[in-house]
Amino acid sequence: MGDTLEEPWWETPSGAGSSPGRCLWSWSEVRLDLASTFASFQLDFFHSQTISKNDFCSGFLLWKNFSFDPSDEETIEKASDNRTATPQDSDSKPAVTKKRKQPTECFLSQPEEKQESTVKAKKRKKKKISDILEKSAPKPGVPADLQNLLSQHFGENRSVIETEELKLSDSCFLPANDLTHSFSSYLKEICPKWAKLRKNHKEKKSVVMLVICSSALRSLELIKSMTAFKGDCRVLKLFAKHIKIKEQMSMLEKGMFHIGVGTPGRVKALVDQDGLCLNSTKYMILDWNWRDQKLRRMMDIPEIKKETIDLLEMSIIKLCREGSVKLGLF
Repeated sequence: MGDTLEEPWWETPSGAGSSPGRCLWSWSEVRLDLASTFASFQLDFFHSQTISKNDFCSGFLLWKNFSFDPSDEETIEKASDNRTATPQDSDSKPAVTKKRKQPTECFLSQPEEKQESTVKAKKRKKKKISDILEKSAPKPGVPADLQNLLSQHFGENRSVIETEELKLSDSCFLPANDLTHSFSSYLKEICPKWAKLRKNHKEKKSVVMLVICSSALRSLELIKSMTAFKGDCRVLKLFAKHIKIKEQMSMLEKGMFHIGVGTPGRVKALVDQDGLCLNSTKYMILDWNWRDQKLRRMMDIPEIKKETIDLLEMSIIKLCREGSVKLGLF
């Protein structure tokens, strides 16, 4: 079975109204011939493209219908009807057939990640010193403030016995400033016998009163503000700005000074290098309540705080416990 049939392979009916014709060929011969015919359709359609789409569809349907069980006579009749009913004209419309579904690509769907909330947790706003001072008036420093500061600092790395040795009792302190005094009036109140102490002081490399503050500029301000108190006493600047430590050491060796005003870092360096001796010191004043442009006290600045505590630990705490030095908070 090719493009044409030389011999009829189907028995025609004897008359009108009679039953359909009977197949003269065996089933295996029909099936083989249909297979070769559909193969030729495929080759022509995909390579030379000379066969129309209608011819290809009709051949494919015929092959598909004949692929069922050969004992099914109804299937053979459907195949023959589809073959004869399919138009040969390439321009005519094809018979309505079920459209073959095109294979679709399969993609593995990934689980959607939950979008992180863009709203970040609000950080807790730290309270500024200016905000605190706006709500409440500044409180003057008291001996308990320094005692708590020392206990917190030494309690982290020291044993219980060492911490007890570094504690300061209330008897080690002078009356604290209540924020109503000037520097001169405060010094007059805590040192009523200053004139006698000044006359009796004749040792070099030492001072009777040591004033500790946070900066060189603050040191100059305090020196100017104590004019009414100092009289003719000699005051030595003990800060690092524009003054070398060797110059200060030579001045202490050659001259005699009653009051020393400076920063804790330079005073500590002078004590380490034996340029300043604290055995003759009677008063040590901390500029506790004064605030800078950022409203920080001297103990609010980490560097000044560390240097001050180191200076106290070096020798001042021991002298205070012995009763030879008194601490004052201005």
